[in-house]
Amino acid sequence: MTPTEALIRDYYAAFDRGDREAMLALLAEDVVHDVNQGPRETGREAFRRFLAHMDYSYRERIRDLVVMADATGRRAAAEFTVEGEYLATDAALPPARGQRYSLPAGAFFEVRQGRIARVTTYYNLQEWIRQVSGG
Repeated sequence: MTPTEALIRDYYAAFDRGDREAMLALLAEDVVHDVNQGPRETGREAFRRFLAHMDYSYRERIRDLVVMADATGRRAAAEFTVEGEYLATDAALPPARGQRYSLPAGAFFEVRQGRIARVTTYYNLQEWIRQVSGG
């Protein structure tokens, strides 16, 4: 396993443990975060706020993680399944009632000096809405 692959696996292992400080420690101070269906945010503190928001509304675990890295170690991708529970209504999304969901997702990463400098996550929001709406 390359150092970049290990970094990405460590990121998701910390996610699954609920160890947000360990996740944040793996990020560059000026990390760029492309939120699925949302804005681009910059900085570790913005990422911290994002994680707090997500933890309030969702409980999630990563399954079937596959990590790929380019030969330079500067770019990586991950494919996985998100297993989750919708805990509290999030903005204009359907009402939360503890619904469970399972959703394929992917993420792209840039790595700089051993830290994650960009995270771009993608999943099918319409499929998530269908699942939590009972469709």
